[in-house]
Amino acid sequence: MRVKRSLNAKKKRRKLLKRTKGFLGTRKSSYKKAKEAAIHADKYAYRDRRTKKRRARALWQINIGNAVRLHGLNYSTFIHLLKENKIELDRKVLAALAIDYPEVFTKIVEAVKVKEKAKK
Repeated sequence: MRVKRSLNAKKKRRKLLKRTKGFLGTRKSSYKKAKEAAIHADKYAYRDRRTKKRRARALWQINIGNAVRLHGLNYSTFIHLLKENKIELDRKVLAALAIDYPEVFTKIVEAVKVKEKAKK
């Protein structure tokens, strides 16, 4: 007796075409093209979830660097002084403080600078 797959095959195709809805050209309507497009989309989504984190950290570093430069320091020196003074704030928080609460960020920078001068 042969296996009739029509219902399952249709469900499978319908599910894939629903996923590729909004893609350009035949990639949304032709099963074969849609299947390829979905595979590539998954690959890019997986890769870019990691890239997103990298880009976010780079942006935080830029924001912190710009904020610290206004106080006469550079990024690497500031991070080094934070570690020396055991101030454990990550880059995400520091960038948020620099943008949203500049007065708090200024106090952190001043505290680090004072401790640096005291050591010299």
